[in-house]
Amino acid sequence: MPPDSDLWLLIPRPVRRFPADLTAVVISTVLTFATLSIPVLSGSPLRNLLGIAFVLFIPGYVLIAAFFPEKRIEEVKTRSVNDERDTILPRPGDCIDGVERVVLSIGTSIVIVTVTGLMLNFTPWGIRARPLLFCLGGLTLFATFSAARRRWELPANERFVVPYRDWAATARTELFEHDSRAGLLLNVFLVLSVLLAVGSVAYAVTEPDQSGSFTEFYLLNKNETGTLVADDYPTNFTEGESKSMYVGINNHEQRPMDYTVVVRMERVENDTTQVAEAQELHRFHASLGANGTWRTEHDITPRMTGNRLRLHYLLFKGDAPATPTENKAYRELHLWVNVSARGR
Repeated sequence: MPPDSDLWLLIPRPVRRFPADLTAVVISTVLTFATLSIPVLSGSPLRNLLGIAFVLFIPGYVLIAAFFPEKRIEEVKTRSVNDERDTILPRPGDCIDGVERVVLSIGTSIVIVTVTGLMLNFTPWGIRARPLLFCLGGLTLFATFSAARRRWELPANERFVVPYRDWAATARTELFEHDSRAGLLLNVFLVLSVLLAVGSVAYAVTEPDQSGSFTEFYLLNKNETGTLVADDYPTNFTEGESKSMYVGINNHEQRPMDYTVVVRMERVENDTTQVAEAQELHRFHASLGANGTWRTEHDITPRMTGNRLRLHYLLFKGDAPATPTENKAYRELHLWVNVSARGR
């Protein structure tokens, strides 16, 4: 849209003044969040593409833009009062050029992502996609508006703009038309290092992170104050009498999951885990969305008596087999309990 058109003038002045490259940063940030939040887009290749660009380039780009709002001017002309000739002098405080800006943006982004992930590792949220992108997104938007404000404070002819054609020409000259062989080898090494870093992060983003996908499976007991704690579990039962327990699941598999929980009382052979006799007490089914939580109270009413019986909780993805065993389960929990006969 031409800058002097009537429709263009209808746009608020701060929006019209906002630099084009920083506008692209805001749009790409919003699209990245959309691909993470909208179910239709969360499993599409667009999420990986935008995620890679966001993680590898955008946070570093806007931070460099905030630190270096001016464009590079290598020399200025001055005219002496007593001399009609122009004198070429270097411009004080010369800024970085386009190639340096791109390389610094990638390197800075990798550092920002690494430090942010390290800090999140010590929080309750951990290193997961949503907390990481929320932190990076907040930092990116703050740095974006800081960069825009710093550019507006400069004269129009000194503000940085994205010189796409100049960048392409400079990159070609630096990479393929260098004066010395050592300089050419150094540039080739730099490009290969950047490509290796890009490939490593791209692989980490596109491949499923098995270490970051897990399910919490836990038992709780109500203490004397009525608080649920993972302690003080009942270990002494009487045949036919009930005691209350709580079993819970937290889904961190990054996708919806169906679970089955099987509760069994088992008599195991001495010094082995071979089950000699088993009684199934409960079978629960739970369907959880990503990051969903399920918990239920249930009674343990044993009909089997003996010392050192195993109260066994088995978690299965989907349906449980007709004969559930520990080696087929996804997760397991157990307590060693004693069950005395009634009347003793």
